[in-house]
Amino acid sequence: MADRRLQVFHAVARNGSFTRAAEALFMTQPAVTFQIKQLEEQFNTRLFDRGHGRVTLTAAGELVMAYAERILGLTEELESRVSELTDELSGILHLGTSTTIAGYWLPYLLEGFKRKYPRVIPRVSVGNSQLIESRVMDRNLDVGLIEIVTEQPTLDRRSAGQDELQLIVAPGHPLAGETSVQAEQLAEYPLLHREPGNAIRDLLDQYFAAAGIAFEDLNVAAELGSLSTVKHLVAQGFGIAVASAAAIRSGVKAGRLVGISLEPKLYTPLEVILLKDKFRSRLVNTFADFVTEEIGRLSATRKA
Repeated sequence: MADRRLQVFHAVARNGSFTRAAEALFMTQPAVTFQIKQLEEQFNTRLFDRGHGRVTLTAAGELVMAYAERILGLTEELESRVSELTDELSGILHLGTSTTIAGYWLPYLLEGFKRKYPRVIPRVSVGNSQLIESRVMDRNLDVGLIEIVTEQPTLDRRSAGQDELQLIVAPGHPLAGETSVQAEQLAEYPLLHREPGNAIRDLLDQYFAAAGIAFEDLNVAAELGSLSTVKHLVAQGFGIAVASAAAIRSGVKAGRLVGISLEPKLYTPLEVILLKDKFRSRLVNTFADFVTEEIGRLSATRKA
């Protein structure tokens, strides 16, 4: 098993902070500081430079970090190999998902997976697609579920399905009676846009650009990180927005929102990503296979 001090050192180096490392490890900050002090005394050198609210690795720290990555990786592989001698999958799965997938796809995915493998403990992080992509690349997550087609060469990507994006308006809005709308029709209305880094924002910006409409020409009323806030403000008549069809289904059914197809149609990809050079346990591979197949099935069912 890996030395606990190496685990703490790795967490501090990854987080750039004793406080954030303590939070990630569910330890107190003094306990983290003590572990690092012991490791520095063992090597008789400083491993971190401290200043300006952030810690950085010294030259010796960089060397220790390289070996810590290898040692912790081998420890994880050893534990996984031993656990795989049993028939039933178990253990912690570090999973990251975009906000839309977390709210409207993940409950069904986890329900199905937990029914098959009840001893697995999913530990879920939620953020925009770019954040989840970076956390998979930083080895903080085993699997990512995102809504962008990644171009990172260090990642393996699996195209699992797609979801239609639709315009949403309040029932009394002038566009509410339309069966489809084009980009030119939307430019004049206040737009409740998503935050930078959000996959749907990027797709919508590309949609307007393809129609010859620059971002500066849009009537952006707000940039929001919360889809719930977007839907609430649209329902209250504060503007229009574009969202996943899966995310607006309940609001449309309840009569709070009207969903309208875009012309040409716009779809968000649903992707499963894993790091190429990171050891993958049977649990990680099984989950990646399961969600790829299940997203494809759910995507086809919802489209129908």
